[in-house]
Amino acid sequence: MSRIGKKPIAIPGGVEIKVAGSTVSVKGPLGKLDWSLMEGVDVAVSNGQVVVGRSSDDRQLRALHGLTRAELSNMIQGVTKGYERSLEITGVGYKAQVQGRTLSFNVGYINPVIYQVPIGIDVKVDKQTLINVKGVDKRLVGQVAADLRAIKPPDVYKQKGIRYAGEVLRKKEGKTGK
Repeated sequence: MSRIGKKPIAIPGGVEIKVAGSTVSVKGPLGKLDWSLMEGVDVAVSNGQVVVGRSSDDRQLRALHGLTRAELSNMIQGVTKGYERSLEITGVGYKAQVQGRTLSFNVGYINPVIYQVPIGIDVKVDKQTLINVKGVDKRLVGQVAADLRAIKPPDVYKQKGIRYAGEVLRKKEGKTGK
């Protein structure tokens, strides 16, 4: 059995889990998330716990078993505490501005780069150089943070660009003169 998949998940107070056919819905104080179950994986809710099972022991189902358990755990944490990812903008004149659901970046290109924030994600810009991405879906928060970082990845020589908060970059040496 999958070591991750066989662990039961405790359901905290204020969280409601419903299994309808092949869909699991998790509802909590911060929002609601849905997950489609793969064929051969089943979810049971009893005694304040969620238990994930599988119908056979083949390799793909073992992987899906652990994946489903991890996703449900992430969903429960997302609707209770939420997820947050922070990014820093480094560089002279580099800045970001938020206007409604649109982010505008001035990061060394001729025109500002415009990014539409997906529904379910809250973005806050502090001091024009710190970006906080918050949401209930762990995968979506990580993807939005990765998309924002990809607008101007950090340069290995001058270390200018958008990076995750606390990300350690290895600085390369420039050319040496003769």
